[in-house]
Amino acid sequence: MVDHESLSEREIEILRLVATGASNKQVARELYISANTVKVHLRNIFEKIDVASRTEATVYAIREGLVSMESDQEEGASSIADVTRSHTSDTWQTILRRPWLLAVMGTLSFVVGVIVVQGILQSVNTTPLNPSAPEVAPPDRWKQLADLPTARSGLGVATYENLIYAIAGETESGVTGIVERYDPEGDTWIVLHDKPTAAADVSAAIVGGRIYIPGGRLSMGDVTDILEIYDPRTDHWYRGADLPVAISAYALVSFEGRLYTFGGWDGEQYLAYVFEYDPDSNRWQECTPMPTPRGYAGATVIGGAIHIFGGFNGEEALSTNEIYFPERDNTQDVPWLNATSLLEGRYAMGVANIADIVHVIGGEGKHSQSLKYYPQRGEWLPFEEPFPKVWSHLGTAVIGPYLYGLGGQLEDTPTSKHMSYQAIYSISLPVVR
Repeated sequence: MVDHESLSEREIEILRLVATGASNKQVARELYISANTVKVHLRNIFEKIDVASRTEATVYAIREGLVSMESDQEEGASSIADVTRSHTSDTWQTILRRPWLLAVMGTLSFVVGVIVVQGILQSVNTTPLNPSAPEVAPPDRWKQLADLPTARSGLGVATYENLIYAIAGETESGVTGIVERYDPEGDTWIVLHDKPTAAADVSAAIVGGRIYIPGGRLSMGDVTDILEIYDPRTDHWYRGADLPVAISAYALVSFEGRLYTFGGWDGEQYLAYVFEYDPDSNRWQECTPMPTPRGYAGATVIGGAIHIFGGFNGEEALSTNEIYFPERDNTQDVPWLNATSLLEGRYAMGVANIADIVHVIGGEGKHSQSLKYYPQRGEWLPFEEPFPKVWSHLGTAVIGPYLYGLGGQLEDTPTSKHMSYQAIYSISLPVVR
C-alpha cells in the first residue's frame, strides 16, 4: 500500500501544484526553485506513490485528500478541469488497466462542471461587498469539541498522524509541562508523559515525525534556551542543542526539514533574530534578522516562503506581514519582502494555513474579527469569530479541511475551550458504472 506520509513537505507542495495543472516551470517559479529540481522531485514522487504520469499523480492527490475541490478558491475548479482535459493521451492504457482510475476520471469530468457552477454562485453570493463585513458562511461552521483536560494558554500544538498534541503552557496555578493528545475520531483526550521542562509562551513544530519545542518562559519568569524533542511514537522526550539565545513568545515553523524561529522575547526586549535548526546535525545557525523586532507573531509557510504576521514590539500591536525566503539567505538576493498588512494590528493570535488560505483567529489588539488572507490576491477578509469574547494565546492545528483552536485565554483567564472550524467544503458524487 502506498503511504503519502513517505512524501516530504516539499514533495507534497509540488504534488499539489502539479494536481492543479501547473507545468514544471510554473512550479519552479511558484516555489523559487529550478525546473531541474522540480524534475528530480517529480521522479521521486512518482516512485514513492507508484504512478507513471502527471494524470495518475493528480488522481492520487485528489483521492488522498492532498488537494480539495473547494469553493473558497474559484481558480481551483478550472485548474482541475484543465487537468482532466490534458496529459491523457499517454496514460489511457494505464487507466484502463486500473479500474479505480477509470472510475475516478469519469467522475471528475462531471464533478468539475458542478464545481465551476458552485464556484460562480459562491463568488456571487458570499463575497462581501463591504470588506469590513464578515464573510457569509454556512451555519455551524464553528463547532465546540471536547474541552482540553487542562485549561492553559501559551501552549505548543502539533499534529501527527491525525492526532493533536497540546504541550506545556500556563495554567491558573502556573507554568506546566503537561502533554495531552486529542483524537478527532472519538472526540477524546488522553494524558501522556510531561515535557521535562515546564514552559509557557512556546510553539511546537514537526520534523521527521518528532515534535520540537524550543525555549519558553519558565515558572519564575525567566526565559530558557533549552530545546526539547518529543517522539509521539514512543511517548519519549529527548534533549536537543540549546538555542543561541534564550527566547520565548517566538514564531516557529517547519520548512524543508528544518526549524525556523522568528523574533520573541529574551526577558528584556523583543527581538528580530531568526534562527535555523538542522535536526540532522543538531545545530542552530543565525539567519538574516526580521526587518521588524517583535514577539507573539504568527507564522506559516506559503509556497516557497514563510510569512510572519502581526506581533507586539513592546509598545503596540503590529499589522506587519513580512515574507522570508530561506533559499535567498546568504545570497545576493534580498531574503525579506513586505506583503499586504493585516487590517488591524494584533498579536498572540492563532494562525493556520489551509489550502494556501491563511486563517488568523483572535489575538490581542484593536480588532473585531478573525481574518482570512488570500496571498495570491494580497487580500484580507474578515470571517466569523467563535466567541464574543477576546480569544488569545491559543494553539492551532489543521487536519484535512478542519482548523482546530484550543486552549488560550478568554478575558485574561486560561481556558480549556476547544473548537473546530470547517474551512473547506468538498463535493462527493457516486460513481455509476
